[in-house]
Amino acid sequence: MPFHHEQVCVRRGPRSGLPLIVAVHSTALGQAIGGCRITSYPHWSDALDDALRLSAAMTDKCAVAGLPNGGGKTVVAVPPEGITDPAARRAILLDVADAIDALDGAYVTGPDVGTSPEDMAVLAERTPHVFCRPQQAGGSGDSSTHTAAGVVTALHAVCDAVFGLPQLGARRFAVLGLGRVGAHVARHLAAAGADLVVTDIDTTKRQLADELGAAWRDPDSALYAEVDILVPAALGDIFTPGTVSRLRCAAIAGPANNQLDEPDTADLLHQRGILWAPDFVVSAGGVIHATAIELHHETTEQATARVRGIGDTLARILRDAAQTRVTPAAAALTLARNRIPRAAPTV
Repeated sequence: MPFHHEQVCVRRGPRSGLPLIVAVHSTALGQAIGGCRITSYPHWSDALDDALRLSAAMTDKCAVAGLPNGGGKTVVAVPPEGITDPAARRAILLDVADAIDALDGAYVTGPDVGTSPEDMAVLAERTPHVFCRPQQAGGSGDSSTHTAAGVVTALHAVCDAVFGLPQLGARRFAVLGLGRVGAHVARHLAAAGADLVVTDIDTTKRQLADELGAAWRDPDSALYAEVDILVPAALGDIFTPGTVSRLRCAAIAGPANNQLDEPDTADLLHQRGILWAPDFVVSAGGVIHATAIELHHETTEQATARVRGIGDTLARILRDAAQTRVTPAAAALTLARNRIPRAAPTV
């Protein structure tokens, strides 16, 4: 595997004893940013692979979003049964904080899978290089509403590109995953009058389906439902050559990171006539808002306008893709690469 990262820290947490990886992909545009992910993996090396891939994707996400930041990621591999003891969880967070602080500001982290704004407050006890703390702790709070807002504006752009009208109400969507972001998106789509199919591996989320008047399906059925747009809002690696061949949708746009098993899968979707809106474009709302407020000290109005700009950015990418006859993924990466070389390292 080619190695393009500026630095990667792999250590055994001195308190937790767990494998901990901090990957800094690039600071060419500015301080690297990226979430802290605490979850289980078959092997710690899988956590390393995830950190490398996710941090590189964050560089592209920041560049496309026009942020003065590069990409990074923190990943902690925990046992399959997870961590339920509060003291053990605190030990993990303090290990993470020390690892990040040792990078002297090259990288700042926020919440991701398995972490929350409250966890960021714990990190802040030992390092200032953290964002998305709770509002009462001086941070910008839960970023999920802003991520969802970015997804919704992206869905308008996709509807306009595929169906000729940006309205959501006349379309049928399948929302795959009803976590914090997926639930917000589903509520917005229901309020817009869209026809909804929803799913989650947690069957208690069926209560939300009933509340919204949405059709509940098991995850496999929802993935292959006959809909206009799939909205992946859970974990990644959902689209593979095997799953792509069975899809019955016109487009895919959602906040889940790393939706494709391999970059070439974007070509398979394109060959099938399925528009795939790059995940690193669609999912950027949360990090755009949080960094605008906490790192770049912009007003709420400025941060909100940046999030709304996701729709315009995606519309540009889709136009470029159509004009140059490439996939939206290729057009988005071209936009990112064109922005990155103009900046010199700042940290």
